[in-house]
Amino acid sequence: MNFFEHQALARRNSKVMVLLFLLAVAAVVAAVDLVLACVWVWGSSEMKANQALSLADQFRLVPHSLYAWGAIATAGLIFLVSIINVTRLGGGGAVVADMAGARRIAPNSADPLERRFVNVVEEMAIASGVRVPQVYIMDGERGINAFAAGWDVSGAVVAATRGALETLNRDELQGVVGHEFSHILNGDMRLNIRMLGVLAGIVFIGSIGEFVMRSVRESRDSKGVSGIFLFGLALFIIGYVGLFCARLIKAAVSRQREFLADASSVQFTRNPDGIAGALDQIRGAAGGALISARCAEDLSHMFFGQSVRVWLHGLFDTHPPIEQRIERVNPRFQPATYRQKRPAEAAVAPETAAGFAGGETPPAGRRARDAGAAWGRTPDESAKLVGTLDSGKLDYATRLLAALPAPLRDGLREPEGACAAMVALLIAPKDDVMQKQLEAIAAASTLAERVRALLPHTQSLGLGFHLPVIDLALATVKALPESGRKALIAALEAAAYADRRVSLHEFVVLTLVRDQLAPKTKPGAPQAKRIADLVGPAATVLTLVAHAGTRPDATGARQDAVQAALREGAKIMGLKLEAPAGATLSLEVARTALEALKELAPMQKAVLVKGLFAAVTADGTIRVGEAGVMRLVGAVLDCPLPPLLTEIDPASLQA
Repeated sequence: MNFFEHQALARRNSKVMVLLFLLAVAAVVAAVDLVLACVWVWGSSEMKANQALSLADQFRLVPHSLYAWGAIATAGLIFLVSIINVTRLGGGGAVVADMAGARRIAPNSADPLERRFVNVVEEMAIASGVRVPQVYIMDGERGINAFAAGWDVSGAVVAATRGALETLNRDELQGVVGHEFSHILNGDMRLNIRMLGVLAGIVFIGSIGEFVMRSVRESRDSKGVSGIFLFGLALFIIGYVGLFCARLIKAAVSRQREFLADASSVQFTRNPDGIAGALDQIRGAAGGALISARCAEDLSHMFFGQSVRVWLHGLFDTHPPIEQRIERVNPRFQPATYRQKRPAEAAVAPETAAGFAGGETPPAGRRARDAGAAWGRTPDESAKLVGTLDSGKLDYATRLLAALPAPLRDGLREPEGACAAMVALLIAPKDDVMQKQLEAIAAASTLAERVRALLPHTQSLGLGFHLPVIDLALATVKALPESGRKALIAALEAAAYADRRVSLHEFVVLTLVRDQLAPKTKPGAPQAKRIADLVGPAATVLTLVAHAGTRPDATGARQDAVQAALREGAKIMGLKLEAPAGATLSLEVARTALEALKELAPMQKAVLVKGLFAAVTADGTIRVGEAGVMRLVGAVLDCPLPPLLTEIDPASLQA
């Protein structure tokens, strides 16, 4: 399945999860009603007066209102707790990381193990087109484990235990991170985080029972508390009914997705020994993948490995047996041979910020401004690139990151430098326009001098580098308070508006940064609109990329080329339209159009992306600038596109 099919399947799995949740609620309600009936029979004076009644008759005499009110109260409590927890998780992956007791790794961390982890995550993010996730570490956990969490592709976080960083070598760590990126791209995270919130209501009653029993044990007054203790014990047992149901739901939803994520990791890294070796390390470690934190049970379906010990392994395990997982990814894996050849644990080679000692020569000059290549893919084949994990892209990402100038790379590690780098990408090469932009930035923010210092490094970069630089910067900037984010937006707007015109590139960068830095709340019910419901927004975005994908002919005219590109895209989308007037393509209209198109159903987004590719490649080629625009638009729409022109060496990636 491709990215869009996985997204659609994840939505269907959400519906299955809701059905299983309702069945679990019914089971818990039935258990509570049974306990209430037993308490009524045990304490009823009528039952004590009439000992001749059989047990069945006694239960038939229980008032129906007791069952009804017990069911209403229990179901209401479960739903209330679930709603509260889902709302609490509105902050996304960062909230889940906090639940796990994880610490965010600073982008400029000097710890070599943390630095290696951050480098691996950055390489994979650039290679897959995913926004660079924030990276966390669970310092107190010695087990070998990791997880990814978030509501969407753009808001993901990736976390690993200290045990994983200290035990796994780079290839093994890369295999684990590749597995987690599969969860990010396959739509698993949204389902996982929703499950985390919803299932909290099922197990909540058991925690109440545990609290009641603990309170009775600690009470100094032991008279008349036996009944209360028994009531607490009953709630505790009911809680295990909820826990039983919750584990069944997790196991039903999680296990097959783990096989898929393992296979995707091998496809991404081109190294089956990486993930197989990581699994073998879990198998051989004393603590395995176990998590000691209180959240281990709640998050068990989100971890890379089995985080808790459970009875009835085949029934309740959230993950397949390690032996099966290794057999699937590498049938020829020989543990003894692998362990003999494997580098020592926690061996960390000297790494630069880009991931390799030495790096590559930074690009120089603005050569090959029209560099590009014959595309050779149909719109359908092009759309299938969204969300792909490909080893060739990973190789390209490491080369591209290594080619970044060292001063720029270092600046991206701290907030002011990251903000200045993004603003510097919008500075024009012409001296008169550059001066106007720098003056406007100085009036709007305190970044002007830092921007000026980075210009020699950013102006040597072509558009092929812009999205990776923005992604690396965003990973740092997202930790800023709201005031810092607003200051960055103000500086970007000042740079874009200084010459009284906003280029397509400036527009998409502004839109992407605004989208990424906007306050994130838990999304409501997923929208499932069709392109036919959003003809205006689809036409606007199609026109944008049609203009980006055309060049003036020998006479300097381009309208015919724009119309041809529009026709190609509109035919696939099922639209009838002509190129809108220039005034229609305002910044606000285009931004509103992109925002509206986020509500498309997954398979409708696939149609949209096909149409956009048809327009931008109507002449049979794709240039670096066009590829950059497509990736930026895909980023805003949460449709991650990997690098499209990997056959061009990073040193020649020019606009």
